Amino acid sequence: MSVDLLHPTIAHHIVNTLQWPSLRPLQNDSIEPLLRGDDALLLAPTAGGKTEAATFPLLTSMANGRWHGLSILYVCPLKALLNNLEPRLTSYASWIGRTAGLWHGDVSTARRGALIRQPPDILLTTPESLESALVSTKVNAHEFFGNVRAIVVDEVHAFAGDDRGWHLLAVLERVERLAGHKIQRVGLSATVGNPDDLLRWLQGSGVGRPGAVVAPDVQAGRRADADVVLDDVSGDSPAEGTANAAKVISALHAGEKRLVFCESRRAVETLASALRIRGVETYVSHSSLSLDERRRAEKAFAESRDCVIVSTSTLELGIDVGDLDRMIQVDAPGTVASFLQRLGRTGRRAGTSRNALLLATTPGALLHGAGLLHLWSQGFVELVEPPPDPAHVLAQQLMALCLQEGQVGESTWPEWLGRTTPPDSHDAAIADWLVESGHLERDSGMLFVGPEAEKRYGRRHFMELLSVFTAAPEVAVWAGREQIGTVSPLALTRRVSGPRILLLAGRAWRVTAIDWKRRRCFVEAAADGGRASWRSASVPLLGSALCQAQREVLLGAEPDVELSRRAMTGLAELRESMRNTVNPRGSVVVRDDGLHWWTWAGGRANLTLAARLQSVAEPAARFDNYAIRLQPDLARDEVEAALQSAHYDSALPEVSDEALTGLKFSEMLPPGRARATLASRLLDENGASIALEPRTYSNISD
Repeated sequence: MSVDLLHPTIAHHIVNTLQWPSLRPLQNDSIEPLLRGDDALLLAPTAGGKTEAATFPLLTSMANGRWHGLSILYVCPLKALLNNLEPRLTSYASWIGRTAGLWHGDVSTARRGALIRQPPDILLTTPESLESALVSTKVNAHEFFGNVRAIVVDEVHAFAGDDRGWHLLAVLERVERLAGHKIQRVGLSATVGNPDDLLRWLQGSGVGRPGAVVAPDVQAGRRADADVVLDDVSGDSPAEGTANAAKVISALHAGEKRLVFCESRRAVETLASALRIRGVETYVSHSSLSLDERRRAEKAFAESRDCVIVSTSTLELGIDVGDLDRMIQVDAPGTVASFLQRLGRTGRRAGTSRNALLLATTPGALLHGAGLLHLWSQGFVELVEPPPDPAHVLAQQLMALCLQEGQVGESTWPEWLGRTTPPDSHDAAIADWLVESGHLERDSGMLFVGPEAEKRYGRRHFMELLSVFTAAPEVAVWAGREQIGTVSPLALTRRVSGPRILLLAGRAWRVTAIDWKRRRCFVEAAADGGRASWRSASVPLLGSALCQAQREVLLGAEPDVELSRRAMTGLAELRESMRNTVNPRGSVVVRDDGLHWWTWAGGRANLTLAARLQSVAEPAARFDNYAIRLQPDLARDEVEAALQSAHYDSALPEVSDEALTGLKFSEMLPPGRARATLASRLLDENGASIALEPRTYSNISD
């Protein structure tokens, strides 16, 4: 058995301390490739034992190979997940006389200083905190990271799908260069559609080294072992739908522990308040609550029995909130992968199954939910696709590298970053622009930080340079000496009659004072009322597969889940009311209150097509995830000619100035490069091709 390959002390503790009768398949199958030193991607549903699958073999290698000093980096996307894992990894490391330490933005300066003086054997950290250690004047990076032998990237799929992934890869390349030897890379992930691609991405410049995808439980969480129900609670307005959802949740599963996911902070707060009014013991978790508030809520929820916690995606990843009975989803997430993560929070006890209740609060949400569950029941999972052309991350990494090393050679700096980004992004034009714009200075073939970078990013030891995302400014909310969370400034400037009441942490608060200089507002508890307010996100761009699945539902497909009577009635009404928007022979062009081309191709595909149809598309509100609005007076032959020409047009999607400001470090790129980067990320050629297949026309004369 593979367990016999583990260090005897670790094997002893598995049996006697953990009292496990055996290892899970993933844990057993991971031992040999990890002990060989192979890179690996370990796949399993939430709570599938991925942490132990990685750490038991790596601790064995540590003991057998007499690794010393900081040897293993354990990287997570969320600080809360690190906090949750630290006691467990500390315990495992202690079995062989080793230590684990925690390093992120909420760890005190004194504690970080102790870790610098006496590095742990395992360091749990985020990519941003890892980079802050690389550039810190208090850390001798060459000594601190010189003995690293392995890196574990938890929830690697959550990194790979956005720019944090490119940032992480570049930081790992820098650590590997400091260490001066190959570092084993181990990714932990939920089920993804393209695991081999994800492993190659994680390997970075080491692609081609021995690697293994370990996924014995890859089918777990699919239709065969899950109890999923779709219900329609929509009313005459979204607010009424949310109130109906609260009524259903309060009436169902009394005495059980329920985790409820919503798709926005505002929805979380509104639903939580409605549940509390109905006497349900309710807790709240989302990114705008203070750390202490989230910890209290999660701890209380974990220790309670008959209660609900309402959350955004912050609890989607593997944070332990105790033994759950039910997962309830209010309106559907944007991907099947996200639904799988949430579904995996249930069914952890022996004899229980994974379960989910999806409550749709609007007719559109019902169609969205039915489409998503139709995909899920077919075994579909989205591909994890890193965003193309991360030129802005490359520029940021060059700046950070100059901070780390003091200066770097203008011809050798790409060697530090390895295969972090596509080769064409290793562009001398980026370095030249950084020098021209004053972000860097050049002397005798060396690059170093320039005055513009000092001016723009130099405050607080360049901390603003170490994060690849731009966050909207928010105002901290304080009740006495305790911070509750943050709200958008709009919540404090919107005209109101009477006292200003906020809704935060599921409770009502009356604003008593605002300190705009320090971005603080002070509140006291209010009886009820109030509204949650954050800057509204743009409408999400749904994928082509999900939108096509919704089209299939309108054409009569049924998701392989239990449909409530209300859901069946609601879908029947949708099929009747939207019958002119779908046709089994292809997409539909229909004249109704205007002229619409119902592509059902997804947001990025429609944005791609809208760019090609500028001569015939409506100038304002030209597209959404499902349709493109054309000029209303076009005849059928004009539409046909325009759509035919779209087959051969190569116009890129338009990029708004607002979108450009959301791309952090865009000012570090040569003129036009940032806009080209965003345009390449909005492009969806495959989805556009689907829409350009045969069409039908309704109510359009020749």
